[in-house]
Amino acid sequence: MSKKSSNFAADFALMSEHDHNIVDLKRLEIGVHQFDIQLNDAFFASLEKTDILGGQVTAKATLNLREDFYTLSLAVRGTVKVVCDRCLDPMDLPIEDEQDLDSDELAEEQTAMSNQHLLDLTWLAYEIVSINIPLVHCHPTGGCNQQMDLLLQTHLCDEPDSPEQINE
Repeated sequence: MSKKSSNFAADFALMSEHDHNIVDLKRLEIGVHQFDIQLNDAFFASLEKTDILGGQVTAKATLNLREDFYTLSLAVRGTVKVVCDRCLDPMDLPIEDEQDLDSDELAEEQTAMSNQHLLDLTWLAYEIVSINIPLVHCHPTGGCNQQMDLLLQTHLCDEPDSPEQINE
């Protein structure tokens, strides 16, 4: 986790591991601020009811703070571990996305927090990761657990190829 701006000591005090990159917009100077966010196995393990078993994701946030408005560019890249829907073994799923948001779009999120001047960059990065996980995730062909694949093959039903086979 690092942050680059004009007053490093004051800026570093705005963020800590404990706060999970929660930025106090009232304490930041107007201008551009950059943040590096890490979502790791420990972060994913701390979440309740998630399909993500773990992962290593880096997020780069660029916050352009103006007098009464801000824009946020958030790029995530890395890998998360999920369960394969076919064989039930863990699998790595690459994640890469970039979202550009502004204070109007994030107003609803901020009003849900007790302090509307706080911006939780870690949670926003997690949300981008979670919307990039497909509904169905399976190993590439041939990548599933071979024992489970053989077991599934024994339980497959043969589908009729043509309407004539149905009538036979």
